[in-house]
Amino acid sequence: MALSPDTLPTTHQPAAPLAQQAEERVQRSLFGEILDWMLVPLLLLWPISIAITYVVAKTIANQPFDQALDDSVMVLSQQVIEINGKVATRLNGPARDFLRADDIDNVYYLITDARGNIVEGDRDLTIPPAITQEDTAHPGTVQHRDAILHGNDVRIAYVYVDLRSVAEVNATAPPRTALVQVAETLEKRARLANAIIKGVILPQFLILPIVLALIWFALSRGLSPLSELQQRIRARRPDDLSPIDSGQVPEEISPLVRSLNDMLERLSLSIQTQKRFIADAAHQMKTPLAGMRMQSELALRQTRQEDVHRSLQQLAKSSESATRLVNQLLSLARAENQSQENAPFVQRDLSEFARGVVQDWVQASFTQRIDLGFEQAEQPLPVMCNPLMLGELLGNLIDNALHYTPVEGRVTVRVRADGEPGEAQFAILEVEDTGPGIPPAERDHIFQRFYRILDNSRSGSGLGLAIVREIALQHDAHITISYNPHSSDPELPGSLFRVSLHLLKTAKTDFH
Repeated sequence: MALSPDTLPTTHQPAAPLAQQAEERVQRSLFGEILDWMLVPLLLLWPISIAITYVVAKTIANQPFDQALDDSVMVLSQQVIEINGKVATRLNGPARDFLRADDIDNVYYLITDARGNIVEGDRDLTIPPAITQEDTAHPGTVQHRDAILHGNDVRIAYVYVDLRSVAEVNATAPPRTALVQVAETLEKRARLANAIIKGVILPQFLILPIVLALIWFALSRGLSPLSELQQRIRARRPDDLSPIDSGQVPEEISPLVRSLNDMLERLSLSIQTQKRFIADAAHQMKTPLAGMRMQSELALRQTRQEDVHRSLQQLAKSSESATRLVNQLLSLARAENQSQENAPFVQRDLSEFARGVVQDWVQASFTQRIDLGFEQAEQPLPVMCNPLMLGELLGNLIDNALHYTPVEGRVTVRVRADGEPGEAQFAILEVEDTGPGIPPAERDHIFQRFYRILDNSRSGSGLGLAIVREIALQHDAHITISYNPHSSDPELPGSLFRVSLHLLKTAKTDFH
């Protein structure tokens, strides 16, 4: 057995995820949002700045110590000489002690000849790992490298010493070189780098809270106009819908204030319209209610059966008029509050739809002895509509036409396209009658609530065409009024109401 949607268990309906519901309940703070976007990059950049500061501090610390190391290796290179073809030094004991004099770091030196034989110094100090022709071709140029000696990192400065005499140099004799190296550990450099880092980082620890406090204060001051605007709105009277002065708010908040003013203007208009509607409705209700009361009191005083029957007939007419007025008020309220969200539009064939509505009014036309006709379009005219509201629109137009058409008159409902098949853009719904017609000067006013044309003796509430206008606006339809072009009586020119609805280009065959 197939189950209808109404018989399905309610427990099978999917519920929104808890995380999504929790996210919808969270109210975002503008102050916190701005603070996050300011502090998060600041806190991310701070460690990066510390790392950059450390690298720069090491570079700064290396420069003076490298220069001192260069001076030591150059002084030592000046003590290297060649005696009988062998490399020797002129260093004495005090000079060696002075070279190694350092209270913090250990200093090492090594002098080797061109063949790598050790002349003097620390044997553990190795020669450069790769000696190229370019290195020995430019003697006297100090170079640097890093190495590990006795398990400690050391900085080494080395230079190749040219042992040729001036005469040999002028004679372009083959170069004879010796390698001089001086190395020292990195304790002083590390201490200086740490001192530089401490001198830079420690003030930042003091400045950072001040910066955070200033940011907090600046944001509080910057967002204070929002608090002031809130206080101004909160201090207003409930009935004060006047525009908010946008000249007293910052430029960034002006669009919000202008939008709020537009909403207040629409709200004021809506409230004024509702007040006018309530006043007019109360005024219109007085007449049938007063008539009903008068007829009931008159019936109570009558003694003759004929007089009582006549009063009851008048009471029934007043009751019918009041009932019609209440029904039209409810229809107008429903039309004004209807939207595509609470009543989605569906596709309908306008010809078939109009035929069904006309059939509902055939009996009323017989009662009033009026010929009610229907002319159908030659091809389907699909439109998007709210069937209940569109039926109310056509019903009010037919009722209005039957109400003002004299006995033996004609009312015709017609559905057609505004052009050739395939080229039409609108579906046309027409209601024409052979009544007294509507003067051109009155056609802009008859859609107002409770408006009645002067010298009109017909009874009515003046709400039918107001309902038609509201429903037409919902359907983005256009209404025009003219005299009946098929009328031949100059005293009864008739009326032609034409409603133009947008025609669907991609027509479907499954009309509902």
